[in-house]
Amino acid sequence: MPARQPRRPAPSARSEARAGWACVLALLIAGGCQSTVDSLGYNDASSVSVLHPMKGPATYPNAFRDVLGKSDAEIQTKIDRAFAQLFHGDQMTQAIYAPVTGQADQASITDTYHEDIRTEGIGLGMIIALQLDKRDELDHLWTYAQAKLKQPDGAARGYFNSSCTVTAGMPIPCLDPFGMEYMLMALLLANDRWSATPGSVDYAAGAKDLLAVMRHKEDENGGVVDGITDLFDPAAHLVFDLPVTSSAGKTRPSVVTPAFYDLWSQATSDPFWSQAAVASRQYLQAAAHPTTGLFPLRSHFDGRPDTGGETFVPETYRTFINIVLDRIWTPTDGWDVEEANKVLGFFIGKGFATYGKSYELDGTVIETAHEPSLIMVNGITALISTANRQSSFIQEVWDRDLPMGPGRYFTGIMQMMGLLILSGEFRVY
Repeated sequence: MPARQPRRPAPSARSEARAGWACVLALLIAGGCQSTVDSLGYNDASSVSVLHPMKGPATYPNAFRDVLGKSDAEIQTKIDRAFAQLFHGDQMTQAIYAPVTGQADQASITDTYHEDIRTEGIGLGMIIALQLDKRDELDHLWTYAQAKLKQPDGAARGYFNSSCTVTAGMPIPCLDPFGMEYMLMALLLANDRWSATPGSVDYAAGAKDLLAVMRHKEDENGGVVDGITDLFDPAAHLVFDLPVTSSAGKTRPSVVTPAFYDLWSQATSDPFWSQAAVASRQYLQAAAHPTTGLFPLRSHFDGRPDTGGETFVPETYRTFINIVLDRIWTPTDGWDVEEANKVLGFFIGKGFATYGKSYELDGTVIETAHEPSLIMVNGITALISTANRQSSFIQEVWDRDLPMGPGRYFTGIMQMMGLLILSGEFRVY
């Protein structure tokens, strides 16, 4: 279990940068040196010059077919209709994908409840488009993110601005890791899938830039500037709650994506990412409540809930999607199956058709509403479960109509993820 680490500038990375500049001087003075330095100032062991193809499993579980007995034609029709409504339905009542007026190459994903745009939605929208071979939609979302959300300069250059918290109707900007992680994963998959047919978007360039700032932001800035840090702790190998000094030693279960890190290790040959995958799995096991299986909104690196983040709330639901992807993309020791069984057993115990929306970690209900987005996530979690009533959770995803109206964003995008994951169509190509 990774110990809680005090936040400090990464000495090894900065030492490498200083050594690199020393080599440049040596080259100028003596004409020789043992290593080279790239344009960002990292030595060649830590920069990403070439992206390697990623490899996933040969097969993917299809619960709609194998558990519910649905035909391939029924499944495809279900997915096609859901995508058409969420991405190209009526803009006032159905769609969350919104083309930008006057910019034919840009589109956003709108949180229709909070009436703002979040990198969470952009990242999820990009990876959904990738899985469905919708290159135009992915390109338009990424182009929008580059033009409107990417920080062009300053200490946060290269990070993407999101809206994380809404207080009294006012969005609070932040550099949310979740959206950036999903955008990066979508870009790497797109590079593998479409790079042989060049288009208007350079997926590799976008992915390399994100990889660089995630790992080496402090190197780029010459230290911590304006409170901005790397996205990942260099010693604990865990993603921060936010890349700011106030998040030292803290993360959120919902932003920890171990399957992604294993694939990034393949793409970059950077061992940091495989270490991050191992540390992340250890962290998730420590953060899950031992009885209920519920996760806190925010915690310390050792899994202890952070003050003010001790509850299981809608943002935390995403944790289970990341756990399921870890199981089907990079299967490991089986803890994820035990966790799925535990948490679904908890919800069955609370009443299968009536369990609540948010909870204390010990299972005390906070909000009693039967939340559709949690129904979707529990259906996804059932894919890797061996517990009783597994099929009932999956059936609920199949039976639900897509949401309409102001609350359609989070439930709709969770349902679209559910349709793809439960049909075996959420893949590493």
